[in-house]
Amino acid sequence: MTALILALIAGAVVGLTLGALGGGGSVLAVPALIYLLGFTPAAATTASLIIVTATSLTALYAHARAGQVRWKAGAAFAAAGILPAAAAGAAPAHLPPAVLTIAFAATAVLSAVNMLRPADTVRPGSGDVQPGKAAGAGAGLGTLTGLLGVGGGFLAVPALVTVLAFEMEAAVGTSLLVITANSLASLATRSGAATSLDWTAIGPFIGTAILGAWDGKRMAAKVSGSRLQRIFAVVLLTVAAFMLADAVT
Repeated sequence: MTALILALIAGAVVGLTLGALGGGGSVLAVPALIYLLGFTPAAATTASLIIVTATSLTALYAHARAGQVRWKAGAAFAAAGILPAAAAGAAPAHLPPAVLTIAFAATAVLSAVNMLRPADTVRPGSGDVQPGKAAGAGAGLGTLTGLLGVGGGFLAVPALVTVLAFEMEAAVGTSLLVITANSLASLATRSGAATSLDWTAIGPFIGTAILGAWDGKRMAAKVSGSRLQRIFAVVLLTVAAFMLADAVT
């Protein structure tokens, strides 16, 4: 019963964050799975991918209805990350838990720093799309998703704005398409690991994450987005510090 309650609460927090900020919430999923629900780092990254896929698909549907998804450009960007995501997806099972924990903590710090940056530091590109940069950004995002089980929205959105010259609304919506594609590609290489997961914890986690995402959108309309980002960035830095301390002791 305790595990069920923890899964419900953790899922709600992740969903609220995703709904309110449009990304970053999945960075909380892995530490929640490890420290609250007792998953190993490798199992947590696999479970996180399942959670990310479910919540991203839900959010993608909502953004698509609003006309905020650029399907052709998003599919091309995602295509560059599919193979790296699939290849990286097989790596966690062969890495020491401490290495995964440190890598994930570093990613959490990167996400927090990105959220603390002033909004006007992410400027639209010139409109001249450079295929090499687009492919490199897509591959890098795919690798991150496959290895650590995070959606990478905190990297995908700025990349779409600066590399493909998207306006912010289209970047957020299209990033969900990219995240979903990368997550599915990575999960394809982890099918065996997925069958051994504790679905009694993952199921409730996904359910409240999806519900929380809808509530997060309403919350974002009432609370300053920059304030929410600062609060969440502090939470991420705290989690990262705890994970680093745990990995080195």
